[in-house]
Amino acid sequence: MKKSLFLFLVVINFVFVSCGEDKPKPEPIVAPQGMLVLDLSKYGKPFALFIPDTNNAKLEITEQSWGALEIKVGNGFAVSISEEEADFNLRKADIKSDEVNRFKSFVVEEPTTIFWESEITKPEFHFISIQKIGSNAYTFEDIKSTEAEPFGKESIQKMLDAVKGIKEIKKEEPNS
Repeated sequence: MKKSLFLFLVVINFVFVSCGEDKPKPEPIVAPQGMLVLDLSKYGKPFALFIPDTNNAKLEITEQSWGALEIKVGNGFAVSISEEEADFNLRKADIKSDEVNRFKSFVVEEPTTIFWESEITKPEFHFISIQKIGSNAYTFEDIKSTEAEPFGKESIQKMLDAVKGIKEIKKEEPNS
C-alpha cells in the first residue's frame, strides 16, 4: 500500500511540475551594429524594425490619418508602413511614366521589392517593398519630402536593409 501511495504521489508531483514549466522564450532581437530595435507592436504592427541609432538623431513616429505609420530618424531615414499590398505593376508604370521625376533605372527589381534611381534636377533614389509578416502583407516605402534633400543611394539601401530585416514579434502563449 505504501509503495502504491508513494508511486501515486510521484506521478501527481510530476504532473504538477510539468504543467508549471515555462515554455521557451523567444530569442531576443539583436540589431546590427549602429542600429536599434524599434518594437512596433504598440502601434498595432506585429514586428520590430531596425532603425539608426537615435543618440545623435531625433526619432519621430507618426500615425497618419490614412493609416500609414511613418518612422523618421534624423534626415537620413524615413520609412512609411501601410497595411495594404501595393500594386507593383501600377507603381512601376507610374514610376516609368513620371515626366517630372524622370525614371533612370532600377537598382533592384524583385517580385516584392523595387529600388530605383530617378531625377528631377539631380539624381535621387526611392524604394517600395512588400513584406509578409504572419498572415498580413505590409508595404514599406521611403517618405518623399519636398522640404528636404532627396535621399541618396546609401540612405535608401540602409532603409531597404532595415525593411528586409524586420523581425516578427510573436505573442507569448500563456502557460497551461
